[in-house]
Amino acid sequence: MQDQSILWRRLDTQGLEAARVYGDDDGWYLDGSAIFVHDGSPCRLEYLIECDPDWRTRSATIDGWIGEEVVALEVMVSDEGVWYVDDEEVKAVEGCDDIDLNFSPITNLLPIRRLDLKAGDTKAVSAAWLRFPSMKFERLDQNYTRTDASTVKYESADGAFQRTLKINDDGLVLEYPGYWTAEAQIGT
Repeated sequence: MQDQSILWRRLDTQGLEAARVYGDDDGWYLDGSAIFVHDGSPCRLEYLIECDPDWRTRSATIDGWIGEEVVALEVMVSDEGVWYVDDEEVKAVEGCDDIDLNFSPITNLLPIRRLDLKAGDTKAVSAAWLRFPSMKFERLDQNYTRTDASTVKYESADGAFQRTLKINDDGLVLEYPGYWTAEAQIGT
């Protein structure tokens, strides 16, 4: 995967998100900023997610604001799969490979890249879901099914939530029905 940048437009509210994905010998980095409206208030959330070479989350920082509430989270994941937020263990998400930012389509890239599904393959994963707007972590069981080279079916909540995601050749989401659409991208 080469370095890429993407700009998404929110479909469920006013907003945009710009993200950059890049790598080096130590792993992969997802760096972005989402600016949008929530309950009539402006929000800005920036993130930097660091992954190992196999796309497993190692650490993340999320900061900004939701209305008048300031957000500043430091996330670390041990080699044993223990998750820490601001140095406090979060047992609910122990063993999860991926962080999932509820406010962003960027983190769908992690299981899509790691699982490397072929057409017709389905895999279940458990993600450390950073729920918006509470900004608290929960375990979220998910299924990814590769339909074809540019389509992945995403399911969570025991199938109650389903979306057919359009992706680029490297797995970045281009269309997330009802929530995001890519406006511009470079590097693919």
